[in-house]
Amino acid sequence: MVIQLTLGFFLAYLLALVGTPMARDAALRFGVVDRPDGQLKNHEQPVAYLGGLAVFVAFLLSIGMTFAFDEELLAMLLASTIVTMVGLIDDFGALTPKPKVIGQAVAVFVLLKAGVMLHIIFIPWWARVGLTILWLVGMSNAFNLSDIMDGLASGLGVIAGTYLLVVALDNGRMVVAFFTVALIGALLGFLRFNFHPAVIYLGDCGSLFVGLTLGALAMVMDYTQYNPLGFLAPIFFLALPLIDTVYVSILRFRAGRPVYFGSPDHFPLRLRRKLGDSTVKTVILSYVAAIVFGAMGLRVLFASVVETIVICGIAALAAIVILFWLASVDMEIK
Repeated sequence: MVIQLTLGFFLAYLLALVGTPMARDAALRFGVVDRPDGQLKNHEQPVAYLGGLAVFVAFLLSIGMTFAFDEELLAMLLASTIVTMVGLIDDFGALTPKPKVIGQAVAVFVLLKAGVMLHIIFIPWWARVGLTILWLVGMSNAFNLSDIMDGLASGLGVIAGTYLLVVALDNGRMVVAFFTVALIGALLGFLRFNFHPAVIYLGDCGSLFVGLTLGALAMVMDYTQYNPLGFLAPIFFLALPLIDTVYVSILRFRAGRPVYFGSPDHFPLRLRRKLGDSTVKTVILSYVAAIVFGAMGLRVLFASVVETIVICGIAALAAIVILFWLASVDMEIK
């Protein structure tokens, strides 16, 4: 099993290393690029999209060549394919927010039909269904919103995936373990071209795929073997995209703007301004924060109820203080 996991990781990594330049060439040829606008997009040259397509193909081929399929696996693959295709169409500029959300809802329905949903035993089934939809659509869009800086979303995906892999191995959930190592390998291969200065971006097809896949993987494991509040652990593993989504949504709502309207409200953009507009420092500091939050999540798995409440309180207080500090940053577009 260790050999299969290792093979799956390196296969996905190598496929992404080879496939990402090919995706970049295709994007440049067909004009699927992110063009600088002198405001929100301040890179010097147009940067190719479609990096997410390379990540998805590397992930898919790695899974297909190293692991046997079952119903749960097929449902996750189908749902991942749906959101990838929805994002790909959006990368070509052919989608408005409404059909984009509908496509995500179809992917979530596929997962629900296969029994992939939140398992919190003390709430009724209809509440679990509602929370599952909220969680999956939320995670998909959280990574989409987090894909705003070179190497940010892909690196956060690697970190979150690594923590989920630890839990999967502890649970003996090999389906999740194979999915996770393939995703980590594909993202690391892509990160070689996505870290600053990036030559290719995930695009919507990649960020939606990564968010939905991590969200689905986070749901299918048992976090309450040692702590009844252990189900909070995935929130820590995926904390930064979730925090940024809530933060951006609140600021845009207060400003009277639609949530999907692009603006420089994201906390990584504010942090970059504080750090002298250094993308590398901002992304590395975000990685460190994600690792710290993830470590707190692992501790929650084995903590007592009282210790869990203390950990949650410390994490919430730290996040609130930092976000209030960043809210003072002047982000007006000149």
